[in-house]
Amino acid sequence: MAEKLRIAADIGGTFTDIALIRADETIATRKVASTPEDYARGVAEGILELIEVENLDPADIGEVMHACTVATNAILEGKGAKTALITTEGFRDVLEMRRIRVPRLYDPLYEKPPALSPRKWRFEVSERVDFRGEVLTPLDEASVHAAIDAIQAAGIEAVAVCLLHSYANPAHERRIGALLAERLPGLFVSLSVDVLPEIREYERTSTTVINSFVGPPVKTYLDSLRDRLAAAGLPPQFFMMHSAGGIIDSRTVTARPAQIVECGPAAGVIGARAAMLQAGFRDAIAFDMGGTTAKASLIEDGQFLRADDYEVGGGISLSSKLAKGGGYALKLPVIDISEVGAGGGSIVWRDRAGALKVGPHSAGARPGPACYGLGGTEPTVTDANMVLGYLNPQALAGGAVPVDPDLSRQALMRVVAEPMGIDLDRAAHGVHELVSTVMTRAVKSVTTFRGRDPRDFAMIAFGGNGGIHSVSLARALGVSTVIVPPGAGVFSALGLLYADIETSASKAFLRRIDDLDPARLKGDLAALGQQVAAELSRPIDAVTLIHEADFRYRGQAFELTLPFAQGLDLTADAAAQARDAFDQAHERTYGYRLTDTPVEIVSLRVTARVPKAAGGLPEYRARTPAPEHSRSVYFGPEWGRIDAAVIDRAALAQGPRQGPAIIEEYEGTTILPPDCTASLDRQGNIVVTLPTMAHARATEAAE
Repeated sequence: MAEKLRIAADIGGTFTDIALIRADETIATRKVASTPEDYARGVAEGILELIEVENLDPADIGEVMHACTVATNAILEGKGAKTALITTEGFRDVLEMRRIRVPRLYDPLYEKPPALSPRKWRFEVSERVDFRGEVLTPLDEASVHAAIDAIQAAGIEAVAVCLLHSYANPAHERRIGALLAERLPGLFVSLSVDVLPEIREYERTSTTVINSFVGPPVKTYLDSLRDRLAAAGLPPQFFMMHSAGGIIDSRTVTARPAQIVECGPAAGVIGARAAMLQAGFRDAIAFDMGGTTAKASLIEDGQFLRADDYEVGGGISLSSKLAKGGGYALKLPVIDISEVGAGGGSIVWRDRAGALKVGPHSAGARPGPACYGLGGTEPTVTDANMVLGYLNPQALAGGAVPVDPDLSRQALMRVVAEPMGIDLDRAAHGVHELVSTVMTRAVKSVTTFRGRDPRDFAMIAFGGNGGIHSVSLARALGVSTVIVPPGAGVFSALGLLYADIETSASKAFLRRIDDLDPARLKGDLAALGQQVAAELSRPIDAVTLIHEADFRYRGQAFELTLPFAQGLDLTADAAAQARDAFDQAHERTYGYRLTDTPVEIVSLRVTARVPKAAGGLPEYRARTPAPEHSRSVYFGPEWGRIDAAVIDRAALAQGPRQGPAIIEEYEGTTILPPDCTASLDRQGNIVVTLPTMAHARATEAAE
């Protein structure tokens, strides 16, 4: 009996990407337009299209892997559930006060995004527990019933419960949860002790509210997808990527949907790491640009970086101690990804002062860019690239999306060129360069903001627009090598096939590392291990457990997460090694260490992992190159508009190619400027070499 195949689907703002590894270990891909009115329809139709093209039967598919933007979009668009918050008396306004940080210091008109749970739907109850878990004021159930009455009258769809110090004693939260289940059965309820049992009132409250806010739309979507897959003869049960880079049974997502807020970008980083390791690179910047957003993440010494102090929304989603305060705090494990609203569908506009702007608003899949001819009239980044000659003027995605370049020219002329008094080529190139400037924010937040120099890393570019903008971005950052892997346009879907089954749990644990109680520490870690193994429905000896802790210098307000007590090694040497590792990590991140200041553990976390991934990425098999032709392309004022060869990836197998050239594929396009060289490595990656700064200065001097 032939082995069942695994297929993966990733929803983007413009396209839904499908990837399959055939029985002969080659890749099959498909891009279909996303269906915002019902994302599940686009996923099911895309999978069936690929199966039909490959002459397969739905019964040949054993597992469906999935990543989506449903939770993210609910937050960014404010279209989540009507969410109420029940909290301790006196803490109703925690969501408004946040951390009292303003991300735009020189913008007196800055307004923070509205709380996901409006003040009128936030209710206080009488109770109080101290940080040791001792009850100071018993729970007044009359106040709870009054809050439930108001919740019922307001037609609330989801409730978040977050009480002061409940991480130390969950009894009051558990009782409120029981009362809600008794009086309002079927209502989506999140308890902070289930979502994030850690210290920090704002982060815990915000994360719990996010979980409730996205809960109903995520559940509706997952139920719809499950039904559509079953109707198509596909496995109705499927796996979801979560934000930390592992995959879990989709049924477990329903209780903690906040863990999939960044699942799509996480899948891309998983694939990027596999590709870079096979290509012989251990240090790389993963750059993912799709139709709506651009994402950046760091792969260092062969590992992607994780964080648990993230912000979503507010113009840029990121995990940075140095640049935050504008979004909603999400304190759950995530791959350290920075995301900005800059993609192919990002709308080009001018502000009241006439300055050119790009995004964060997107034309999406419908009506899409003006060149799609589906009713969109506003110019987008894709329209600018169409005018420049970077994109096929007949159709995109291998002919699946017909386009009209005249519509791009008309839109860009009306909004940019004529009002600014510049020619069309300069206007389009200005948009292209502006997008690169916007995207440098994402890259710097995972490099320079972490004490890393981007010039020490290669860049791996993927997503539908990654190959178009990667060289411009790399040039701005001083990066000398750009790699575009096979299947780059659907790489997040491909990355889903290389993720392990994995889940995590955490617990507050505030102690100095030189004053630990080994018995309590070992007991807490063992309990967390049992919890995560149970979530994966596996005995504890069938999973790999990874122990970590959040460390800080005493008196600090933020922590760094580092490995700790692996294998429950709790000797004095282990504590000393943890102290030294933290000092080094702190110095690398912030530029200094405090050797005379005690170090504390704030939280413990345990991850359970079951290897699920395939081995390496499939071997690249070169085919006969497509016939070469040329078209007029504008590469900026330095080179102007010149004829560039239009080739495919297979043409590079014949040897390195000097620019200018446009490398067109079904999944995406790669731009090769005149001063760059492209070659193909053994894995089939396009390797673009940029002139180094020293070479550029020598050339300028010679001229």
